[in-house]
Amino acid sequence: MPDRSTPRQFDVVLFGATGFTGGLTADYLAANLPSGATLALAGRNQSRLEAVRERLATINPAFRDVALLHADSTDRESLDAVASAARVIITTVGPYLEYGAPLVAACAAAGTDYVDLTGEPEFVDRMYLDHHLTAERTGARLVHACGFDSIPHDLGTLFTVKQLPTGAPLKVRGIVRTNATISGGTLHSGLGQLARLRTMQRTAAARNRVDTPPPGRTSRARFGVPHRDKATATWLIPLPTIDPEVVKRSGRARDDYGPDFTYSHYAGAKNLSTVFLSVLGFAAALVAVQVPFIRRAIGRRIPQGEGPSQERRDKTQFTVDFVGRGGGKSVQTQVSGGDPGYTETAKMLAESAMCLAFDTNPPTAGQVTTATAMGENLLRRLAKAGINFSVVEPGQRTRHLRSV
Repeated sequence: MPDRSTPRQFDVVLFGATGFTGGLTADYLAANLPSGATLALAGRNQSRLEAVRERLATINPAFRDVALLHADSTDRESLDAVASAARVIITTVGPYLEYGAPLVAACAAAGTDYVDLTGEPEFVDRMYLDHHLTAERTGARLVHACGFDSIPHDLGTLFTVKQLPTGAPLKVRGIVRTNATISGGTLHSGLGQLARLRTMQRTAAARNRVDTPPPGRTSRARFGVPHRDKATATWLIPLPTIDPEVVKRSGRARDDYGPDFTYSHYAGAKNLSTVFLSVLGFAAALVAVQVPFIRRAIGRRIPQGEGPSQERRDKTQFTVDFVGRGGGKSVQTQVSGGDPGYTETAKMLAESAMCLAFDTNPPTAGQVTTATAMGENLLRRLAKAGINFSVVEPGQRTRHLRSV
C-alpha cells in the first residue's frame, strides 16, 4: 500500500459548507474534531464561506481562523490544488452526476481520501469505471454513500453478520422506516436518476463486467415482492435504492460475510394500504419524471440547499431492522437514530471523514464501501455519537415510529 504518512496541510477539507447539509456537517466538525486537527472550507463564494467561518467560531473558537480555499467544479486546477493539500475531502455538493466527477478525479490522482453523500447508482458506477484503478495505485480511498444512503444499511448489516456464525452461507434482510420528509438534495438526485434509467442500467452492466467477486465467494442483492414479515410484524415494500448494491459490495470484500451472502432491502409499512399506495405512487412517479416540465415542477417543490427547521428535525427518527440467518442461527438487530436526512446524515459524513483521517483502518484503496474501508472503527464511532446498534432479543418488540 502507498505510504499514508506523508504530511498534508489539512486533515479535512469540506466542500459545500454553504449549503444546508454541508452547514450541519461543518457545525458537527467544529464541535467534534480532535484538538489540533486542521480543517478548511472550500468553495466558489468567498463571502458565504466567511459567514460559515464566523458561525463555526461561535461553536469552537479554535476555528475562528479556519482556512478558506477557492475551488470550482469546473476548474480542475483548483480541485487538484485542494486535493493535494488534504488528507480527506468531504463533499455535499450534488447532484453528483452533475457536479461530482471532477473532484473524484482529483482525489484519485492525488491519493486523497474522499467521502460524499451520494445515493446515485449511476454516479458511483461511473466513478468506479473511471477512477478505481487510479485510486488503487495512489492509495486513495473513495468512499461514496456516507450518509443515510447507505451507512445504517451497510454497517447495520455488518453488525448483524457479526452476530452469526462464520464460514456459513448468510441471508440478511433490512427493513427501513422513518417519519422524515424527503430532502431537496435527495429529491433532485432521485429525479435525475429516474429520468436516466437506461443509461443507469448500461453503466451498471459495464461495471459488472469488470467488477467481479473474488473466486469462491458469492454476494447478491435481491429484490423480493411485497409481503408480510412475521419477524418484525411489518409489511415489506421492495426498495430500489443504492443501499443493497453497497451492502452487496461489502459482502464481496469481507471474508466474515461467508462464502455465499444474500441481502434483501425493503421499506417497512404498518398497514397493507400503504403498500398499495407506495407501489402505485412509485409507478406514477416513474412515468411522470420522463416528461421534462413535470420533472422540473416536482423539483421546484423542495429546492436544493434548503431543509427543515431544528424543531421539525428534533421530531424525526428512523429505524432499520435486520433479520439475519445462517449456520443454524437466526438474529434480529436494529439501527436507530434521529433525523436521517440532515442531522444524522451530517454526523455520519463527518465521522466517516474523521475515521479515515485519524483511525487505524484495514489496508484498502480504490472505490470501497464504509464497511470495507472503516468497518468496526466507524461502527464504534457512530455508536458513541448516539446512533444505536442493538440486538433485538426474542420476544422484544421492535420500535415503531409515529408520524410527526
